[in-house]
Amino acid sequence: MEPFRTHTGIAVPLTRDDINTDEIAPVAAMRNLKLDYKALLFMRTRRRDDGSEEPEFVLNKPQFRNPSILVTGHNFGAGSSREAAVWSMLANNIRVIVARSFADIYRENCLQNGLLPVVLDANAADAFEAWVIANDGAAPFTVDLETQRISGPGGPDIVFDIAPADRTRLLEGLDDIGLTLKHADEIKAWEQRMAAAQPWLQSARENRR
Repeated sequence: MEPFRTHTGIAVPLTRDDINTDEIAPVAAMRNLKLDYKALLFMRTRRRDDGSEEPEFVLNKPQFRNPSILVTGHNFGAGSSREAAVWSMLANNIRVIVARSFADIYRENCLQNGLLPVVLDANAADAFEAWVIANDGAAPFTVDLETQRISGPGGPDIVFDIAPADRTRLLEGLDDIGLTLKHADEIKAWEQRMAAAQPWLQSARENRR
């Protein structure tokens, strides 16, 4: 997984609540054996029934054709656990989602794939949304995971919180397997201590080999 430290790009406002994974990555379109994850993103919302673009959808507007920071509302990624709803973001070069809250499974899928989920409290979210809307794609914003700050044109930085374990995972580019291997020595030492205290555990370990 590619490590995430800092990212600079255009921020697009999609400030609605309860956007679910079937809107992000429609299940009907996923039946295609040669699935285009880039085209999948918000497919039903971005296009009309005849296949033409919906001009009022924010990602179809000229200034937001190539955003890499998505700004949204509460409960983003609700619904099923499909990872395609994260893969389609990454296929469109979106590396950061700033939301008021995430569905738990979607947030975990973001962390597993190097997509930074940023949660802002009500006041910070109000300020950032207004900032992004006023900027209207004219200049980029920078999200710095190391300093946990969002900076941009003409405004004070916004500070965000993230759990230390999640921050480390993204900074070092670790999925669950990588995270386990990082602590392999600690796990081995713990097993040895337990085996010394409980001989039956050593016997169980030997039987697994």
